[in-house]
Amino acid sequence: MRRAALLAVVASLLLGAFTAPAAHSAPASFVHPGVTVSRSQLDFARTQVLAGAQPWKGAFDQLLASKYADLNRTPAPRATVECGSYSNPNYGCTDEREDALAAYTDALAWYVTRDDRYAKKAIQLMDAWSAVIQDHTNSNAPLQTGWAGSTWPRAAEIIKYAYAGAWPNAARFATMLRNVYLPEVINGSNSNGNWELSMMEAAIGISVFLEDRTSYDRAMAAFRTRTAAYVYLASDGDLPKTVPSQHLDTRDKIVRYWQGQSTFVTGLTQETCRDFVHTGYGISAISHVAETSRIQGQDLYGTDVGERLRQALGFQARYELGTAVPSRLCGGSLKLGLGPVTEVGYNALHNRLGVAMTNTQALTERNRPAGSNNLFVAWETLTHGDNPA
Repeated sequence: MRRAALLAVVASLLLGAFTAPAAHSAPASFVHPGVTVSRSQLDFARTQVLAGAQPWKGAFDQLLASKYADLNRTPAPRATVECGSYSNPNYGCTDEREDALAAYTDALAWYVTRDDRYAKKAIQLMDAWSAVIQDHTNSNAPLQTGWAGSTWPRAAEIIKYAYAGAWPNAARFATMLRNVYLPEVINGSNSNGNWELSMMEAAIGISVFLEDRTSYDRAMAAFRTRTAAYVYLASDGDLPKTVPSQHLDTRDKIVRYWQGQSTFVTGLTQETCRDFVHTGYGISAISHVAETSRIQGQDLYGTDVGERLRQALGFQARYELGTAVPSRLCGGSLKLGLGPVTEVGYNALHNRLGVAMTNTQALTERNRPAGSNNLFVAWETLTHGDNPA
């Protein structure tokens, strides 16, 4: 089956999968839970943890030992979250992101243990913010909203569609996502590519929870365009693809935008020469959207999205593992630190489709169990590690 799946991917690429996305990509009927992780994936993870199997048991123990699973956590909502560049000022930014991560962590903890205390804590956190927050301000508002807005729907999907207990304020939470988060992210960003990728991840996850086909289609189209402009493939030509609204219409402008890198090789990202931390944000958002899309019935892994994700993971993993940096790449010096971002893409492309990913596999296995980046990534060895569902 893996060989057949791989041949199907190759065939789709040869037949022109590197084309513009369809005008409409939202499913006729949304699947729930369906943001980044599905019910069948959750069931697989739960079965493995309860059986004491590794790496899932170790990953779950890591989750339970984290600050995000603390049942004594007190939510810290604000009406206005103000986030400046590099978190200066930081008025509620860390609190918002971490409360969202805690809600998701608690939702996962409930799913595995069926201990109602965790579900009720997730609800408490979501209710606290939906009762208070009205706006995000200052220069980092779009990115902050993207990060928190990527995490909230993951928690909400599990609680609303898997937990049998009451959530009286679920509609208020949905209103918060629609009125506070979605307008801030849906228009995208012309900043570094990880911004718009995270913003589109948030918009797509929110759209699934709200069952908003219009917003889903709009965000998915922007995501496809941005992904093509974020990861370079040799098939793109002499220069990387661009986002039209950025007016990068000369080679010099493109080189400056790509952190001064003038030699383009397959797998290079727009932020590789900036640092691997921000590159990891972009790669993670790409993998999360691809996974959500697959759950919703449109498998992007067989399109240029999957190929760009595969190449980006492999390229960055090679240097993260210690390969010497050639002088033609970022002046011969890289700032490493990709983060816990490889599990989702590796599982989908290698385990599900049978694509060889030697460097990504080595890095993924070295970093297990993958924890959280304390922004919008959390517990992906548990949810996606070698998960066949």
